[in-house]
Amino acid sequence: MTDNESLEKISKSLMLKEPFYGLFLIMLNKVWRQDVPTAGVSRNNINFQLAINPEFWNSLSEDHKIGLLKHELLHICFHHLSLRDILNDHRIFNIAADIEINQYIDADQLPEGALLPKSFPELNLGVKQGTKTYYEILLDAAQNNKSKGLSDLLDQMANDPGHPTNHSTWNEFDELDESTKKLIEKKTNHLLNEVADQIKKAKGNIPGVISSLLDLINKKEEAKFDWKGYLRRFAGGSSKIFTKKLRRKFNKRYEDSPGLKIKPKKHILVAVDTSGSVSKDELVEFFQEINHIHKTGTEITVVQCDAAISSVEEYDPRKEIKLHGRGGTSFEPVIEMYNNNKKYCSLIYFTDGECSTQLVPRGRCLWVLSSRSQDNNELPGNVIKLN
Repeated sequence: MTDNESLEKISKSLMLKEPFYGLFLIMLNKVWRQDVPTAGVSRNNINFQLAINPEFWNSLSEDHKIGLLKHELLHICFHHLSLRDILNDHRIFNIAADIEINQYIDADQLPEGALLPKSFPELNLGVKQGTKTYYEILLDAAQNNKSKGLSDLLDQMANDPGHPTNHSTWNEFDELDESTKKLIEKKTNHLLNEVADQIKKAKGNIPGVISSLLDLINKKEEAKFDWKGYLRRFAGGSSKIFTKKLRRKFNKRYEDSPGLKIKPKKHILVAVDTSGSVSKDELVEFFQEINHIHKTGTEITVVQCDAAISSVEEYDPRKEIKLHGRGGTSFEPVIEMYNNNKKYCSLIYFTDGECSTQLVPRGRCLWVLSSRSQDNNELPGNVIKLN
C-alpha cells in the first residue's frame, strides 16, 4: 500500500467514525516531506497544509495515525499559530498547546509519552484549562525551576531542533505580516464553518469542543459603548449633506422632476494609537468599536499614528485593515491635522492613554481608553474608558 493509499484509508475511517475531522482532513492540502521529523501544520502560500514524514507515518499503528491527524487538525481549529504570536516563549507555548489538544483525543490514539496535564504532576495542571492558562503556569515553573520534568523536556527541545514538540513547521509562518496572518485566520474560520455546515446537512455530529470554538469564532462582539446615543449628543452637526432623488416626492420648483431627500451625515476623524505600548488585543478592541461607530451611519476617516501619522484612509468595513506604526507615541500630529481641517465635525482618539499633550483640539474631542488602560485625566477633552 502506498503512502497516499494509507492516508486515504485513514481519512475514510475518520469520515465514518468522526466525520468532522474526516471532512476537514479531506478539504486540507497534504504533502509528504522528508525534512519534517514527524508531522506538522505547514504553510501553503496563504493557507495551512498538513506536512507528514512518510517514514514516520508508516511506523505508526492505525489508531496512532488517526490520533496524529486529529492532533494536527486541532492545532488549526484552536488557532494556535495566531495565539503563538502573542505568547513570546515559543517552546513553552508549544508544550502548553500540546497539553491542551491531547485532552480531546482518545487515549488509545495517543502515543506513549504524549503531553497531558498529568505529565507534570508537581504543577497540578487542571483539566481542559486552555492553552494560555497552561502557558502561564509552565512559564512560571520554568523560570523558577519548579518542575524537573519540564526542565528535562526543555533541554531535549533545545538540543534537538527536530523534537516533535518544537513544531518546526510553525516557523514558516513567522515572517508573514499581520494582514496576511489575519487573512489566513479568516480563511481558516471560513473552512471550519463550511465543514460544520456540511456535517449538519448530513445530520452528523460535531465534536463538542469544535462546536464551542465555532460559537466563539462566529460570535458578534457587542459595542462596549452606546455610540449611537453618545454621537447624537457629542458629535453635533454635520459637515456633509447627502441628497437622494425621490419620484414619490413632489418637486416644488420643477413639476416633472423628482423631489430631493436631504440627509445630513456626520464626518468624524477617528485616530488609532498604533504605538508599541498598545497591544494587539487593544487594537482589535479599537477596530471593533470603530465598526460599531460606522454602523450608526457615521462617515469615518481613520488615521493611524504612533509618533507620526502613518496612514489616513476612509473606513470601509469590507477592506482588510493593515496596521502601521508600532513606534513611540505622540498625540500632537493628529490634533494638528484635526485643527487644520474643518471638514471633520469631531475627533475620536482610541489609545491606551500612555502619553499626554499640550496641544488643545479646536472643537469636540473624545478620548477612548482601552479596557486594559490606566485612567488618564490630563487629556484635553472628554475621556471615556471601554468597559
